Amino acid sequence: MKDVEMRLFSMQDLKYRDFQSKLMPDCDKERVIGVRTPVLRKYAREFSKDPRAKEFLLELPHKYYEENNLHAYLIGILAKDFDQTLQLTEEFLPYIDNWATCDTFSPKGLKKDPGRLYEKTIQWMASRHVYTVRYGIVTQLQYFLDDWFRPEMLEIIASLHREEYYINMAAAWYYSVALVKQYETTLPLFTEKRLDKWLHNKSLQKAIESYRIDKEKKDYLRSLKVK
Repeated sequence: MKDVEMRLFSMQDLKYRDFQSKLMPDCDKERVIGVRTPVLRKYAREFSKDPRAKEFLLELPHKYYEENNLHAYLIGILAKDFDQTLQLTEEFLPYIDNWATCDTFSPKGLKKDPGRLYEKTIQWMASRHVYTVRYGIVTQLQYFLDDWFRPEMLEIIASLHREEYYINMAAAWYYSVALVKQYETTLPLFTEKRLDKWLHNKSLQKAIESYRIDKEKKDYLRSLKVK
């Protein structure tokens, strides 16, 4: 949608584009306009009231990183129930091509049926598409490490054995938060060394860096690193 593209360029911040591009080596810099997140979110709320917003959601694939993020925000605003949110999510997932879009995509409508969402995360993690797998892991991290926690997921993610960096980093992030929120249940994976060496050590590193784990636990986690 040409006028949306023009509007995005009118909000361009070149210094921010350069900064953001360095954080996303998997995304071609020429596809990054450079719109700060709060500005883009504000525009998404404004554009969601335009009848053409629904047309924009049909125009996949998009060219620019910010168009993809706008798409993600619009799903969160426009989708009103679980089924509609899930449909739009699954249409969009194959076109996510970087970790930042993946991690910012969190439509609230998915929370309306945690049972079905849980099963969907398992399906997503079985995908061949890197960022669909990452999305499954990040969704588990976001929604299923508190009241909806199921210990079986600790083993499911451990069994992925994928080579892709952005999948493994998401898994390390997941386990580090699991050590914060479900410490006693998660700890045996590390004491019994049930994770791949890289994932084991990276998860511990990220947990030790967390301000939500006390010093005593951090000291113990350091002792569990595999040399």
